[in-house]
Amino acid sequence: MTAPEKIPSDLVADWSTLHRVFIRPEDEKSRQTLVKYMEQILFGLHDFLNTHVGVTEAIPLATLAESYTDTLIHPDPEKKLADVIKDIINQIAPRAVNVASPYFIGHMTSAIPFFMVHLKAIAAALNQNLIKLETSKVLSVLEKQVLAKMHRMIYNKPPEFYDSHVQNVDTSLGLFTNGGTTANITALWVARNLCLPPTAHFSGVEKDGMAAAMKAHDLERLVVLVSERGHFSLKKAGGILGIGNRNIIAVDVDENHQVDMTELVRLVEKFSRDKKTKIAAMVGIAGTTETGSIDPLPRMAALCKKHRIHFHVDAAWGGPVLLSEKYSNLLAGIQEADSVTIDCHKQFYMPMSAGMVYFKDPKALDQIAYHAGYVNRKGSVDLGIKTLEGSREASSLILDSALKIMGSRGYGLMIDHGIETTRLFAKKIKARAHFHLVTDPVLNILTYRAVPAHLQQHLNTDISSSRRQHLDACLDKINTNLQRVQREAGKSFVSRTCLKIRPGDSHKAVVLRSVIMNPYTTGKILDQILDEQEAILDNLDILDHPAPNIWR
Repeated sequence: MTAPEKIPSDLVADWSTLHRVFIRPEDEKSRQTLVKYMEQILFGLHDFLNTHVGVTEAIPLATLAESYTDTLIHPDPEKKLADVIKDIINQIAPRAVNVASPYFIGHMTSAIPFFMVHLKAIAAALNQNLIKLETSKVLSVLEKQVLAKMHRMIYNKPPEFYDSHVQNVDTSLGLFTNGGTTANITALWVARNLCLPPTAHFSGVEKDGMAAAMKAHDLERLVVLVSERGHFSLKKAGGILGIGNRNIIAVDVDENHQVDMTELVRLVEKFSRDKKTKIAAMVGIAGTTETGSIDPLPRMAALCKKHRIHFHVDAAWGGPVLLSEKYSNLLAGIQEADSVTIDCHKQFYMPMSAGMVYFKDPKALDQIAYHAGYVNRKGSVDLGIKTLEGSREASSLILDSALKIMGSRGYGLMIDHGIETTRLFAKKIKARAHFHLVTDPVLNILTYRAVPAHLQQHLNTDISSSRRQHLDACLDKINTNLQRVQREAGKSFVSRTCLKIRPGDSHKAVVLRSVIMNPYTTGKILDQILDEQEAILDNLDILDHPAPNIWR
């Protein structure tokens, strides 16, 4: 490891230095360096990222960690702004991940339009805190308008409904949150409170707690039903809300990786007969994280209506598909949900991190209202009264501006490109001798496996259970190492996960996962990614020469 740099003796922490760095760059050199790089970032973002980042530098994490072991906060400044910026550009950026690369097709994080950096910078410079009108003023008013626009996209109530609620200080159509996890937790928080209302001798679960609530309602168990493809934030909600994450019940999926409706109906009827158990909510997924599938939302909504169950739709990924003129029908039934989660930093292409949650009933969020004498006083109209977070930045300003710049049709075009390019990728995978498509895309996510051609025949024959397990174990190692080698090479990237390949399987297999949302990812690039994977397979030579370093 290289010796730490010697700190220049002219860098001292005093009021003069503090004033200088607080107000403006220390000197002309710092200003020029800042302008040089910020001009590239602000007006040539994607070129800048491709020049300075690539996908990621081929360097092991263990090696990187050795360079980051200094745990001392130095009393005096270590570097000037110009030097800090150069270090970020030269030392950090090349070793970060260029999620803007069209070759990065592995996660739900992608390129952002260049203007998002401008909008984020303005939001940061204004530094408004949406917890309270006194720290945001017009931004709180704007936020309610944006929430009404999104609510209308989901629920499409009559115009007079939105005229009544858009700036109504007594109602809330939704909330901006720090992400989909917080949005899901908020939705289930409301659902839990609605499920355990006050009684004659009980003030409600929010005041008296879960033990008192279960006693007052003569219950032993509160459950939430969701497909096994549900996001792990729902498990977190079970722990945080006192339901218990074991009671976030994962329901089997069918051959289309949608929740198995037969099993779901069976569970609902089972719990309905059990007087000691109550279903707090049912969750439908509109764009599962692993496969992009969409649950049968209309049938789930009808089931919830019949049994008076809160119906939440986690559309963190798929929600913006509603803006597509070609594919919005894929989310049919979402308007029947009692609550809906959508992420801004996914297919609204906003910077990290922002999410949203919406409620059909404009009074639903009253269930989680909190007040404090110094910030959200009773009688005030502050948005922070009903949010899990305290301080929040003005994400609504960024989304509102982006919608004005892009228009619903502009967003729709990017959604269409993602879906159609993913379908093209599926065709390319099927045409390759060494690959097997696992899940056909519904939206813009698919999964597949590398299966060397001489093993393909075994996948389609009736072999014994033990031989099947041996084959799957072998393929798991192939795919794990293929993904790892490609990732560390730093040219392109797909992720991996584990799924049950065939109905009735007792184990999950390692599969490669692709998420295509970059508008510059083309068929030619997808061919190059598959070409690289085939070359890696040839070099691994796992089946004939199982070297120890390959099998670990």
